[in-house]
Parts: sequence; structure tokens; C-alpha cells
Amino acid sequence: MFTSVPYCSIGPAVYEETEKMVDEGGDRDDSAKVAIIREVYDGENAHETFEYELERALESECNLIVIEPSKLGDETSRWIAVGNCLHKTAALSGLGAIVTGLIWGDRPYLCGPLGFASVISCGLYTVSWQFDPCCQYQVETDTSKLPHVELLAVLGPSSPTFLVRRDDTRRRILHTTITLTALGISGWRLYQAFQ
Repeated sequence: MFTSVPYCSIGPAVYEETEKMVDEGGDRDDSAKVAIIREVYDGENAHETFEYELERALESECNLIVIEPSKLGDETSRWIAVGNCLHKTAALSGLGAIVTGLIWGDRPYLCGPLGFASVISCGLYTVSWQFDPCCQYQVETDTSKLPHVELLAVLGPSSPTFLVRRDDTRRRILHTTITLTALGISGWRLYQAFQ
């Protein structure tokens, strides 16, 4: 079972630090840190305790966070969905502004609103989301893709929320670059229209 994986319980959360394991080929590194936020109601402030444990897990940059309390899991999933929506809105409206600005240069009313939507979405993402520790995580619904599938045996009968840590640097660079390009093209087309 888990003889090689040490657990240490800290309140309702369980942290696991796995040993560095390299397969025979030497190309796979499974070192990871996992946090399990257990649904244990030991007082009237249990939800606040769950939130505190989630904050600790996010700040310790665990590779996998398992959230058993359904209310906290739903709130976290919705917050991550908001960040994903802002990112996608910035990128897609920016691409729309770039394409319409290049194809229909004589119609700035097409690329202008798309460029504006891209700038607003990127600005909201940058101000309210970029520095949140949740931006490094994505909700994983396919349990076969989890880095520690063997953890499912330890979990209770509830359906927990799985957060997997992913680097979002490329994604931020992508939507910022698209937004700045869209802003430049939209501004240029608006300038040409009023000349």
C-alpha cells in the first residue's frame, strides 16, 4: 500500500512528502508534495479551518491538493474557472481584434471593441488573479491523469476536488502579448480612421 510514503497529519489536512523516485530509464521524476484537506467537522468553525488548510497547501506549493469538503471544493473550482475565463477572454478577444484589424482595416468598429475587451480582461486578470496562489492550479476531473493515482484508495467515499499545480508563465506571457498586440492594432486602426 503506502509503506514507502510517509504521512504527517496537521489538523484536518494531511501532507505527504514522497521520496524522489527515478524509474529504470532515469527520465521520470515523481517527487511531489501532496496535501489532503480532510472533511472533519470538529467545531463550529470547521469551514474556516478548511480554508486555512487550503491556504497553507497553496502557499507550500503542493503538486496535488485534494479537497474533500464539497463546499470549499466548489468555491475553489469556481474561482479557478473565473481566472480561466478571464485568460481565455483576453486571448480570444485579442486574437479577434488582431485578425479583424488586419483584414478589415477600414472598419475600426470591429477591432476596437474586441481590443477593448481584451485589455479589460487582461487587466482584471493581472490585478485580481495573477498574484493569487490559485492561479498556479487547475482542477483535474480525470483521475487517471493525477500524479498520484494510488491516493484514491486512501480517500473516503466523497467525491473530492483535485487541484494540480501547473506552471502558468507561458499562458500569462501569451495573453499579455496577444493583448498588447491587439491594443496596438486597434489603436492604430482607430488613429487611421480619425485621420
